[in-house]
Amino acid sequence: MEQQYDVGRGGTPAIARPRITEVEQHGIDTIPAHHRHSRPLDLFRIQFGGANTFATVILGTFPILLGLSLWEALAATLLGVVVGALFLMPMGLFGPLTGTNNAVSSGAHFGVRGRIVGSFLSLLTALAFYSISVWVSGDAVVGALVRLTGIEDSDLLRGIVYAVLGAIVIVVVIYGYAFMLLVNKIVVFGNTILIALGAVAYSGQVDLGYDPGPDAYALGSFWPTFVLSALIVMGNPISFGAFLGDWSRYIPAETSPKRLLGATFSAQLMTLVPFSFGVITATLVSGEADYIVALINASPAWYAALLIVVAFLGGLSTGITSLYGTGLDFSSVFPRLSRVQASLSIGALAFVFILVGRLAFDLIASVNAFIGAIVICTTPWMVIMTIGYVVRRGHYRELDLQVFNQGRTGGAYWFASGVNWRGMAAWIPAAVLGLLFANYPPLIQGPFRNVAGGVDLSLLVAIGVAAVAYLVLIKVFPEPRYVFGPDGPRGVPASDSPMPEVVDDHGASAHRQRHRAPAVGE
Repeated sequence: MEQQYDVGRGGTPAIARPRITEVEQHGIDTIPAHHRHSRPLDLFRIQFGGANTFATVILGTFPILLGLSLWEALAATLLGVVVGALFLMPMGLFGPLTGTNNAVSSGAHFGVRGRIVGSFLSLLTALAFYSISVWVSGDAVVGALVRLTGIEDSDLLRGIVYAVLGAIVIVVVIYGYAFMLLVNKIVVFGNTILIALGAVAYSGQVDLGYDPGPDAYALGSFWPTFVLSALIVMGNPISFGAFLGDWSRYIPAETSPKRLLGATFSAQLMTLVPFSFGVITATLVSGEADYIVALINASPAWYAALLIVVAFLGGLSTGITSLYGTGLDFSSVFPRLSRVQASLSIGALAFVFILVGRLAFDLIASVNAFIGAIVICTTPWMVIMTIGYVVRRGHYRELDLQVFNQGRTGGAYWFASGVNWRGMAAWIPAAVLGLLFANYPPLIQGPFRNVAGGVDLSLLVAIGVAAVAYLVLIKVFPEPRYVFGPDGPRGVPASDSPMPEVVDDHGASAHRQRHRAPAVGE
């Protein structure tokens, strides 16, 4: 199918805009300039659309479930969103500069083979948020159907709804970026309006003075419970860290960094809409075992019907944004798989995880543990990437980032057999020590969780270790001058050494050639 080409003002080059019914051809290869058809506004839409869902609403209920008052819960939510957004903002800068996703871009700081760390974080996040989105959206649809039609709830019914929702997500992911952008454009407006109608549906029921008292604090006292609540909320913006490059790679390289930073920060602030909905409605059904079923039963019939739409659109949006990037990235980690095949494989794995996790394990405990692992492991990775961006002055070599994906060796980011041990030596201890200090009961409880009276120090430890270790390592063991570009490094020394020549790894290259996806026009 032919692409649409738009010529810019003043005779600027034509931009190819794919049709939404056209299967995306690009994988993690560098996006050519004439295919960069997105804007910072699109980055805003995808982030907000991907978070304006029942999955985010569920995260918003946690501060209340953990025993905070309404106003304490809202304060913890605001803190978690703002702090998470500040760490996330720089992660939208890499895609326009490198033309690829953040996992591949991280090869500049972890090595073209060491970037597997980013791929692992992408997989962890995709499994968690794809599963959460299908779980909670499917449960909301089932609950509303039971309320409105009288159909009997059952594991079979839930499994069917999960399968339908999960299959639609995979179909959209296969079509790719343009279709995903359309879905998120709809969700930005549609779900915002539908959630706002909740103010009408629950008017007169909300108790602004809701406070279960100090005996309700899940961790025994205020500050440990407040910090844990903020960290759980923070997991939502942090979860986008591995994925922002999936979407920003379609934005022109000359786009102002301020506009990219602003798009991310404002999108995350807008997630306070679904978060606040979760906080406030959780007070209405406090003490109930199943938040979704209890909320639907407490809703007027007209709003219970609307919740089906909210849940369905939200499940699509969150599932798509989570699964798309992982399928994209793993098509390069496993060269036998095309982007479409990788998406199908990861989607199938995630669906098995959904069924086992939902039917055999405690949903709240599972979500709590996954969010904790994502925050602790991803934040130090983002810190290292951000420091690297600053000291490199935003200079990246697009072609050299792709050598491993193309079955070659060498280039600016080859370092030691494809691994930059400076980045790895900073990230590994940061993530490990963070987990040792973590307190995400009952599944993640590190041995040092009580050193501050029960206050969770895992994030501070992970961030501090990553930042200090990486800065010390790149000062004591300077990186090669050729990775910094013509203006040289900012604030750190550089070493003088020849750049490894890019050569074919004949075995890997032939393997990739046999199993690569067809190029456009083939």
